Amino acid sequence: MVFIAVGNIFVSSGFSKALIRKQDCTQTDYSTVFIFNLLISIIVYFIIFAFSGLISDFFNEPELKLMIKVLAFGIIINGISIIQLTQVTRELDFKLLAKISIIASVVSSIVSIFFAYKNFGAWSIIIKTLLDYFITTILLWRWNKWFPSFIFDKNSFKELFGFGSKLLFVSLLDTVYRNIYTLIVGKFFSARELGFYSRADSFKALPSENISAILQNVSYPILSKLQNNSDELLSKFKTILTSTMLITSLLIFGMAACSEAMVLSLIGPEWKPSIVYLQLLCFVGFMYPIHALNLVLLNVLGRSDLFLKLEIIKKIFAIPTIIIGVLFGITPMIIAMIFQSIVSYYINCYYTGKLLNYGILKQIGDLFKPILFSLSIATIVYLVGVFFQLTPWVVFAIQINIGIIFTVLIGEIFRPKDYYFIRGIVLERINIRKN
Repeated sequence: MVFIAVGNIFVSSGFSKALIRKQDCTQTDYSTVFIFNLLISIIVYFIIFAFSGLISDFFNEPELKLMIKVLAFGIIINGISIIQLTQVTRELDFKLLAKISIIASVVSSIVSIFFAYKNFGAWSIIIKTLLDYFITTILLWRWNKWFPSFIFDKNSFKELFGFGSKLLFVSLLDTVYRNIYTLIVGKFFSARELGFYSRADSFKALPSENISAILQNVSYPILSKLQNNSDELLSKFKTILTSTMLITSLLIFGMAACSEAMVLSLIGPEWKPSIVYLQLLCFVGFMYPIHALNLVLLNVLGRSDLFLKLEIIKKIFAIPTIIIGVLFGITPMIIAMIFQSIVSYYINCYYTGKLLNYGILKQIGDLFKPILFSLSIATIVYLVGVFFQLTPWVVFAIQINIGIIFTVLIGEIFRPKDYYFIRGIVLERINIRKN
């Protein structure tokens, strides 16, 4: 999956963000990018196909060779739908994206579980991944009425590539960075340890990386429309930043607080060693959305060059963390990741402060209350887990309900601005449903 993730980045090539940011995209622009992406996806597929043997040898897993060849075909499937996905995002039709995502996820998951019960092993995961790609592509073509013209315009390509090429390199750096720890654990530790780390990382990704991805997809087109109005752009950015941080910190700190009961009740006592990894990784994931939003702002302002510069600097700081993992083990590596995340946040805020006068001190000032609110709830949830010595699933259920009750109770008593902003959106959606 590490190599597939890198391959998919080449398919996007940064053109998606370039198209979203451009104010007046034409059929020529879309068709040019479509043809280029399709050709790149085919080339990337055959490169991975050719290197499948080396990848298999690297992990000393002979079965990987065929698996990689089959799984890599999903890169071509993704390449076919990249323009449809870009257009739907550009139009802010996130309801359609959610609809497609839910259908694809549900169908592919049901089929995957069936094959898992039929003892297909890891192939059931490959079937799910490919089926998810295929259904998503079919539905995007079905519901987004766009078809390419067989036009490739050099001027359009140069214009879009000038902005997108830097984002391509940034995306490659970020994807390699996010997957490098799995790669290191898989190479230098046992498959068992990799399983514990991967399971903890996937739990952490639910409220952190997924929210970050959603934020980038949603906030980028919204903020791009305000790129010529600095005051309104800053105001909207602050609202998105603080309200997002409240949601993320509630989820991520809450997960850390109830991690023991959650792991034991959801996946069983054999996964107990992953609990410590999960608790530490939550403090890494807590900062992902803040990183994402600050970098989105640079793209909105057309400074993909600064985006690239910052990413290179941050990835250099990641090298010691990787070395610590190889020499001292997984737990010290995750602790180093926490410190590296703090340094990365400072670096991300540097140009945000220069371009919009909204640097790290002002951001921390705005984020202090949402974070304090979330830590208070998480502390209560953790103490509930310590107090109730019951079966894990009962404790987990109690912790979830106590967390929800105290979130609403403290929110209604102290009335923090961000809580009321989110509360208003929720109540509005409920009223719309009722009507």
